[in-house]
Amino acid sequence: MKVLVPIKRVIDYNVKVRVKSDNSNVDLANVKMAINPFCEIAVEEAVRLKEAGVASEIVAVTIGDKSSQEQLRTALALGADRAIQIETDQQLDSLNVAKLLQKVVEEEAPQLVILGKQAIDSDNNQTGQMLAALTNMPQGTFASEVKIDGDKVNVTREIDGGLQTVALNLPAIVTTDLRLNEPRYASLPNIMKAKRKPLDVKPAADFGIDLSPRTSLLKVTPPAERQAGIVVESVDELVEKLKNEAKVIS
Repeated sequence: MKVLVPIKRVIDYNVKVRVKSDNSNVDLANVKMAINPFCEIAVEEAVRLKEAGVASEIVAVTIGDKSSQEQLRTALALGADRAIQIETDQQLDSLNVAKLLQKVVEEEAPQLVILGKQAIDSDNNQTGQMLAALTNMPQGTFASEVKIDGDKVNVTREIDGGLQTVALNLPAIVTTDLRLNEPRYASLPNIMKAKRKPLDVKPAADFGIDLSPRTSLLKVTPPAERQAGIVVESVDELVEKLKNEAKVIS
């Protein structure tokens, strides 16, 4: 079984995000970048399937400029066998990302595509669903458990009412939730081995897709700063402030 794992380069989740002074976007200057956490979970799940003897090959793919090869090498160090970079300097919206991934799926013909349910930068939660629609493949989103059963994959998904398990015919698309697994750290020997694993670079223009954006970024602003709390002297004073100042009780 071949498993395709799309990943995305994002600001490391431990970094405090800064907004540019003109509010045009997030400031990426001298910022530590990493694999999107949900994508890292997807890589880990693919590696576990291979360790269990279910998957035979793991292919990591990303879309971005040359700097995104750093995250592909990380995926290779975590256990992916080879990597594909779709090279472009454009900031692509979810639909264009899905269209490029559709071409990769057609070329690679994987039996399973595992990707993060969303990226922590845009938080769109769209690409997996769009890719499933474009490829006409069944999808299991928000997966907290993935089990291969012959020519099917059973996906336990987290929903508002609890858990739901769906059986999908392979090939299928799965998007990962936080509770699916805990990603491992790449060991130094595997980091060194990753440098010798194949990484193919393919210009986005070669796929023949119109990458004109369907959405536009108007403005980015930081969240409002929280005001400092106050200490009250009595319960009566607390009730008075909740009633007359905060207006949360009547």
